[in-house]
Amino acid sequence: MVNIVYNELQFSQETAKYLRKKLQDMDFKVAESFDEQADLIICVGGDGSFLKALHDYNFPQIPIVGINTGHLGFLAEVDPDGIDYFLESYQHGNYTTEVSHPVEASICTRNSCIKKMGVNEIVIKGDKSRTIHLDISVDDQLLQRFSGDGILISSALGSTAYNYSIGGSIVDPRLSVLQITPLAPINTNAYRSFTSSVILPPDARIKISPEYRFEDNIVLVCDGVEHRYSKITEVDIRIADVTIEMIRMEKGNFWNKVINKFL
Repeated sequence: MVNIVYNELQFSQETAKYLRKKLQDMDFKVAESFDEQADLIICVGGDGSFLKALHDYNFPQIPIVGINTGHLGFLAEVDPDGIDYFLESYQHGNYTTEVSHPVEASICTRNSCIKKMGVNEIVIKGDKSRTIHLDISVDDQLLQRFSGDGILISSALGSTAYNYSIGGSIVDPRLSVLQITPLAPINTNAYRSFTSSVILPPDARIKISPEYRFEDNIVLVCDGVEHRYSKITEVDIRIADVTIEMIRMEKGNFWNKVINKFL
């Protein structure tokens, strides 16, 4: 069974229609609505559609592959003119899988905690457009009293997304790491903040607390979607236990993508 998800763009809809017919002609069963027992998810769209599909269906434990009908298409593995080749390869088992872990945040108030996840990154900013002061600890050791616009915590998979645009390091997704990258850090005699990214091992536990009581309203941005919270005491961030299993057609294709799309 195959799930096909796609965005509302005409090109995506036309591609999804072609894809459905090809799958049926090859005797694949195609779900009419999302089937949690399916063997594969094919996402037709851009990177945003790929991320949205994972969030909308609560990070299903089903292999996923993207067909790029968007712009950059860094997360996608297949171009529309390569659909036939992909389906034949998939049918004959000529593919590999790449396992990635999202970033998970536990946002705690004085009364309760809730969890959010980001495939690429989680960003913590102030509720208003002004400097925010955050205490950042790693494994219960204070790392920094940060001042600036906020901080971004990315997965290895997300290192080439927002993280890269603010000067973070590109990380091979085969590595399981967390990366903290500052947003407009202030580094003066009054405030001392790190100005480069920090890369941490997979078992690291990051704790972030507002330094001042009046700054306990924060914005948490998960893969570009904003969530606002008040009376925050602490945000705990780690690599999630949940996995994302992505279909890959070629080994080592990550660095080819970096060269072709960024350099």
